[in-house]
Order: sequence, then C-alpha cells, then structure tokens
Amino acid sequence: MAGKASKIPMKQSDELDGLIFGFLDEGLEFESSKSSLESNISYSNRDIMDEEEDENVSNSEENKAFWASQEELLQTTLCRTTSVESRVRKATKEALKELKFTSIKCSCRNMVSDSCRKCKQNEISKSLRNAGFNCYICKSKWKSSPEIPSGEYTYMEVVQNASSKNGELMKVIIELNFREEFEMARANEGYNRLVKQLPEVYVGKVERLRNLIKILCCASKKSMKEKKMHMAPWRKHKYMQAKYLGSPKIKSETNFPVNNLRRLPRPSASMLTFDLLDCLPPPTGMHCTAIKVV
Repeated sequence: MAGKASKIPMKQSDELDGLIFGFLDEGLEFESSKSSLESNISYSNRDIMDEEEDENVSNSEENKAFWASQEELLQTTLCRTTSVESRVRKATKEALKELKFTSIKCSCRNMVSDSCRKCKQNEISKSLRNAGFNCYICKSKWKSSPEIPSGEYTYMEVVQNASSKNGELMKVIIELNFREEFEMARANEGYNRLVKQLPEVYVGKVERLRNLIKILCCASKKSMKEKKMHMAPWRKHKYMQAKYLGSPKIKSETNFPVNNLRRLPRPSASMLTFDLLDCLPPPTGMHCTAIKVV
C-alpha cells in the first residue's frame, strides 16, 4: 500500500509526545542544573579568593604586630641598666680604646686590636682587673643532643658586689662580638631591623642577656618561618643558652703580652750553692764557718 501514510493511533501518539517532551524537559532541567552548578562554583571560587585575601591581610597585620612588639621588648631590655653594669661598660670601652691605639703583641704574635679574639680577651680582662674588677675568661662547653650539636665558647665575666649592704653578687657578661653572633644572611626585614639595634659589644647582667637571647631567637624562628627556610641548629634558643647561660669553667691565662714574657726568671735555690749560714740562727759567742757543698 504504497503512497499511504501510516496512521499512528492517538493513544500511541500521545505516549510518544510524552516521551519526546519528557526528554526535552529533562534536558532543560539538566541545562538549568548545570548552569546553577557553574554559578555556584563561580561564587565558591570567589569566596575562596576573598578568604585568601582576608587571610593574607590578617597574616600581614599579625606579622606587623609581632615585629613591633619584639622591637619594643628589645628596646626596653637594652635601655635598662644598673650602676655596676655602667661602671664595667665604661671600663671596657676604655680598654678597647687603649687596644685600638696601641700595638701590643701577645704570645701568638697577632695584633690584638685587629683579629685575635683570644688575645683581646686576655688584654681586656687584665685591664679590668687593674681597674679593680673581678674579671675572668670563661669557657662554656656542652655535649650534643638531638636538637643541637656539641660545641664550646669563650667569653668574659665580671663578678662584683651588687650591694654593699647585703653582699649580693652580680655577674656581668662581656661579649665582644655580640651583634655578629645574631646576624643571618637570609633573614627578613623585621629581624634585620632588630639586629641593627644591638650593640656591637655587650656588657650586661646575665638576666638581661637571657631576655635578649629569648627575644632574638624567637624573632629568628619567625623570620625563617616567613622565609620558609630551615632554621640552623646553632640559631636555636637552646644552643644560645648553652653558649652563655651554662656552667662555664674559668680559664687560666696562658697568653701574656711579650713585654711580660721578658721578665727575668726568679732565681731558684740549688744544693750546689746552698749557704747553710742563711738557715742558722745568728751566732752567740761562737764562730761559725760557712760550709759550701761541692
């Protein structure tokens, strides 16, 4: 029956229409949900970016507050002083000035004012003792641990009476290269600003030094964290404490100026030239003859 159009029953046609429009509606719903999802993702990304910006601003403000507080603590600690510290500091400055304008050589034959830390310590401690201070060269030594390596360090220490009433003793530490001990090559701006405020030569109480070490080690840790770098063990708080705040031994001076080495040796007694007359009581009515041992 060519040429005849096949008729679709009404009921079947309605079913097909329902299927076709049903698929179209589902497609529209899918497109709508897809558009809504993309919109939600876009808004979500914006929220994440806004949160990151807020977090960066918050971190920046926290960092500024941290470095401002550290700088204030440092200034407060450095500005405080006592009469004993002031007197030792003045004597140390005079000793350094004297070394700078003299050409004293020690037993290691290096210029004291130029490079030799060991000889400089010997000369300054001798100068402070001549000025009436109980100055010693101390050597700290510590063993290695899981956190820090072993090491040893020398510095000067003055022990004086803090008060004439109760006889309390005060320890004053003298570190000739104080600023250099805390300098770091890759530190951030905040830490470098703190280090620049440190004195080149530290003369102060043990308690003051303990506070300074705590401030600077905390700042160095923060600096390395901001730089996302590993902190060297010799920059850690425990290592710096071991250097200055341990139980050091007082070193006996072995290096003296050449001028002192030229002193004539004290004559020693010998049995070959021993005069027994010097050991006998003065004679009383009897003649004593000196005997010489040969």
